[in-house]
Amino acid sequence: MVITRNSPITVLNGVGKTRAEYYAKIGILTLGDLLLHYPRAYENRGDVVLLADARENGKSSMILTVASDAKVVRLRSHKSFLKFRAFDESGTCEITYFNQDYLKSQFRVGTVFRFFGKVERVGKRYTMSSPVAEPWAPSANLPSLCAVYRMTEGLSPKQIAKDVAAAIELLAANIEDPLPQDVLQKRGLCTLSYALRNIHNPESAETLMIARRRLVYDEFFCFSLGAAMSQRREKSMNAPACPNGDVSRLLATLPYELTGAQKRTIDEIARDMSGNTPMGRIVVGDVGCGKTVCAAAAMLIATQNGRQAALMAPTEILARQHYADLAPVFEGMGISCALLVGATTAAEKRRIKAALSSEDESKRLQVVIGTHALLSDGVEFAAPGLVVTDEQHRFGARQRARLAEKNTNAHLLVMSATPIPRSLALVLYGELDISRIDEMPAGRQRVDTFVVDETYRARLNAFIQKQVDEGGQVYVVCPAVEEQEKEPEEVTLSDLDEIFLAREEKPPLKAAVAFAEELQKALPEVRVAFLHGRMKSKEKDTVMQEFAEGNIHVLVSTTVIEVGVNVPNAALMIVENAERFGLSQLHQLRGRVGRGVRKSHCILVMGGDGAVSRTSRERLEVMRTTYDGYRIAEQDLAQRGPGDFLATAEGGMVRQSGGLSFRLADAGEDISVLTEAAADARELLSNDPELCENPLLREHIKGLFSIEAGLIS
Repeated sequence: MVITRNSPITVLNGVGKTRAEYYAKIGILTLGDLLLHYPRAYENRGDVVLLADARENGKSSMILTVASDAKVVRLRSHKSFLKFRAFDESGTCEITYFNQDYLKSQFRVGTVFRFFGKVERVGKRYTMSSPVAEPWAPSANLPSLCAVYRMTEGLSPKQIAKDVAAAIELLAANIEDPLPQDVLQKRGLCTLSYALRNIHNPESAETLMIARRRLVYDEFFCFSLGAAMSQRREKSMNAPACPNGDVSRLLATLPYELTGAQKRTIDEIARDMSGNTPMGRIVVGDVGCGKTVCAAAAMLIATQNGRQAALMAPTEILARQHYADLAPVFEGMGISCALLVGATTAAEKRRIKAALSSEDESKRLQVVIGTHALLSDGVEFAAPGLVVTDEQHRFGARQRARLAEKNTNAHLLVMSATPIPRSLALVLYGELDISRIDEMPAGRQRVDTFVVDETYRARLNAFIQKQVDEGGQVYVVCPAVEEQEKEPEEVTLSDLDEIFLAREEKPPLKAAVAFAEELQKALPEVRVAFLHGRMKSKEKDTVMQEFAEGNIHVLVSTTVIEVGVNVPNAALMIVENAERFGLSQLHQLRGRVGRGVRKSHCILVMGGDGAVSRTSRERLEVMRTTYDGYRIAEQDLAQRGPGDFLATAEGGMVRQSGGLSFRLADAGEDISVLTEAAADARELLSNDPELCENPLLREHIKGLFSIEAGLIS
């Protein structure tokens, strides 16, 4: 049998049904999947030091000689530990292993090992607990860099490393490279076989970086190809022409004058929709810049040309906000509008579905606003014309594709309150036309921003009380819901210097539920409530309604209020553990205030006593001094990478969701590679639009971007 990257993982010795099931839980089904399960970090075991010079707060590598017989001590709990001494010229260390009696014969007096672990100093004595031990001799060729894999249920990092090594050996001669040879030569990239071997078992720091560059290029290049092919396919279809682009009826209902940027954007939308080539346009701009009016204009154009329009939002709160804002306007113009969310009653869902699919134009529902409920079975459009998605980056590609399937050949309008850096927009939306709303409506005031630490807590509470006494309201945003919530691992391979350093200790996350209780005790006269994504929709809606009506003074929340909440009376935004948020996310949160007549403030609170890293302080200083959303977005991309721009509702890896969730690539650190890969992808498609001349690459792209999603024909 020929072993290939598509062979099941069970072809490996020792991988039976049980271990295969554990691998399947983390998306690893084939040998190829296993090779793409990259290390989360590397241990620098090649940097050998004397015992006396071992790091105090980290792991060290030492060459030690076993000095005493290994003895096993058994405990009443049926547990045991193995203990012996080992030495070098600088001292002697007592080494202990727990419940590993079988190691006793390995550690004979006089044998020499390279030990890697954390050395504890107790007076003049040294101790180590369960270090990695590798037999050593002057001629031993031990690796300097050793991969560390993320711990997962049923699979130890050591077992994963062993299986990866076995997979590499099995596939050594059968790793086909999907990238065209001329692209490899043009960019000076190594072969895929070399890259995979050295990302898992690097010969040196240099070979690791060579391997990483190739694999990072692959991720950018393949995503750019897949995205461009899917967008090109959509644009090759026909869409219903909507020549009547007169939006004067809508403008007559507005109590304000549109900005120049809004007028320009609406003109661009009307021009796009007038023809039968599907519009593909993204409207980007800061929170509060007026994107929703532009979407309303597009929906009006669709309906007055006899077509239907759908607006999909990522959260029920945001969908309800849009419905509350738009339904009265549309109904005032004689346009039927309905809300379809998860909480919609069964009877109402049946009515909406029937009205959407009605062949009788007089009974047909013209506009529907909703959440993922728009993707449910039975939602069919009789005369699709326009699809609007809000906060585009929060949807997975499969979700967007399913909505597009229900609106075959409809025009597409995307809205995003995250100003997207041009370099990233090139990859994300290379085939979409971009409208940038870079003006704010008249009357929007600048929100003064301050950075403080925990020592300001008493003054913060006094400021909250002052705001409430003056009739204002306050947002407090926390990064967690409950105290036990753990911060996700964020170790990347983008910087070798950081790979070998211990992660800095970080202050504990402030939790919304506990913080709301603490604040209520500190300010008993203030009405405090909390809001988070785990609450039921009805609970969230009740809290938000109470806050909007002024019955709640302080709303303590997670970032569920990042989008969709509009309470002009709220003039103070406090963000706890601000160092844990991306700049673009902080900018969006700041945009929740400054919407009314009150002078507004945003206070960014550093965790603990402010003992955060220099990088975190620099990031918060950018927020304090910068108000241009595009400048902030560029800074965020450079400092943190694409995380805030690329979150998807489905999450997961590219292969699972079609979303942009890279394993290695960092669009901030690797911006030059991103630019090269996107340019090369466009050049290749201009010469080979369907990748007919590159069948292996075509199959690879179809595997990465779900075929079910219809992204590639």
